[in-house]
Amino acid sequence: MTIIKGKTVLLTGASRGLGVYMARNLAKEQATVVCVSRSESGLAQTCAEINGLGGKAISIPFDVRNLEGLSNLAQQVNEVAGPVDILINNAGIEIHRIFADYSLEEIQSVLTTNLLSVMELTRQFLPSMLERRSGHIVNIASLAGKKGVAYSSIYSASKAGLIMWTDAIRQELAASGIKVSAICPGYVCEAGMTVDSCVPIPKLAGASKPINVANAIIKAIKRNEVEVIINENVILEYFTKQMFAIGQISPRLVDYMYRWMGVVELNQKRVESLEKSEYLGIDSPHK
Repeated sequence: MTIIKGKTVLLTGASRGLGVYMARNLAKEQATVVCVSRSESGLAQTCAEINGLGGKAISIPFDVRNLEGLSNLAQQVNEVAGPVDILINNAGIEIHRIFADYSLEEIQSVLTTNLLSVMELTRQFLPSMLERRSGHIVNIASLAGKKGVAYSSIYSASKAGLIMWTDAIRQELAASGIKVSAICPGYVCEAGMTVDSCVPIPKLAGASKPINVANAIIKAIKRNEVEVIINENVILEYFTKQMFAIGQISPRLVDYMYRWMGVVELNQKRVESLEKSEYLGIDSPHK
């Protein structure tokens, strides 16, 4: 059982969505939380909550898409907080498009944020963890990485890559004393990217409350769980795991199940919502 109290945790994507709920939970565990995000105002609010809940907060505004600058970020973290015990790679974006309509900039933005930045940030902190033979790398993936989702192909690719890379380095680091976990939430209600799209989640797909997802992530860290699938309840989690297992034998069957559950229709509506926002000149929260 891992004790989080007194540990230094680096949390990316800390200013909004699931990041805020994770920050609160880490504060309750009395951790030092180094919060990283593009939004200075969002970070200020998150850090105030952490300090108010009994944790210690450190704010570092930074855009993780700046891959060349991640070495400087790591140096800054080490200077202000010391060695990182737990790295939570949470920052992520999702842009819904018909694949042919994606711009190269959008493709690069999603892959850089969701996958490349995670690899590079981990690479920066891994030597210190190896030297201490201690540490935990937690990568927030998605069910979209277990089964591709229509009209969100780049996001699916980024999360699938994240899951496979997590699996690979976990095996590499098996004898190093460093723990590695992949967390795969489904749809999340009340906060985050699903809410940003302003399109209702299909009931059959399940929708988890963000506090429940954050609780599951803390539990996974404490228990060193290798891969965690999170859905609305235990029954839906079991159903989801069985569906993915079936998909290894019959991908087309699960394609049908996704259409039946309303997943494809949901993303079609998300594409329409994004296109309408762009037509009206409304800033997208995904960019």
